[in-house]
Amino acid sequence: MCRRHHPRLPSHRNVVSVVRGIDLTVTDMHYCYDEAMRARIAANLGSFARTPASAEGLKHAAVAITLVCDDKGEGAYVLTRRTASLNSHAGQFALPGGRIDDGETPIEGALRELREEVNLHLAEDAVLGLLDDYQTQSGYLITPIVVWAGADAEMEANPQEVARIHRITFRELNRPDSPEFVDIPESRRPVIRLLMGDDDALHAPSAAMVYQFREVGLHGRPTRVAHLGEPVWAWR
Repeated sequence: MCRRHHPRLPSHRNVVSVVRGIDLTVTDMHYCYDEAMRARIAANLGSFARTPASAEGLKHAAVAITLVCDDKGEGAYVLTRRTASLNSHAGQFALPGGRIDDGETPIEGALRELREEVNLHLAEDAVLGLLDDYQTQSGYLITPIVVWAGADAEMEANPQEVARIHRITFRELNRPDSPEFVDIPESRRPVIRLLMGDDDALHAPSAAMVYQFREVGLHGRPTRVAHLGEPVWAWR
């Protein structure tokens, strides 16, 4: 059962819950991680006409937007902090995911990456739907897979890839001062960033896909994100 929201939650093990901004247009019960939430998100994704894209000439990857509950029984999604020893994007926030292996579907690839990165084993019936393919400046085509992990989901970081696991609450995702859109001289695409906590932010490509999940999955708004860009340092 969902309990009254408090402004901050303690961390436990290697999982941190981030809760701050509150969208007053959404009731507390709307945040409860229960079968009604699962059905609502699945219905929103099911009625959304996603835009696929060809991976020809690109490296095809998949990420998992993994829906879990926080310590108060409310909805959250999984975000990792990459280890400082990785060759690319070390120390950055990221959704669990990676390049799709030969012969894999995007769903199979995303679920494999969940197992490898955070030791979370889910079957394909945990998949609620897919969002639009997102092409990055670095030559990837990313397919976002939305999965329901269940209230008893437990995770453990793979120390070779993941420094820490975070549960970012839907309250935080809905905060009224986020996202921010920033114009940069290097691109015509506005750069999106999702604010987290007091001084952190999630950047594209992850921010673009999570924002689309917020709009489509949580609110049923058919929002596109292909026009949203990444910061220059993410182009590599």
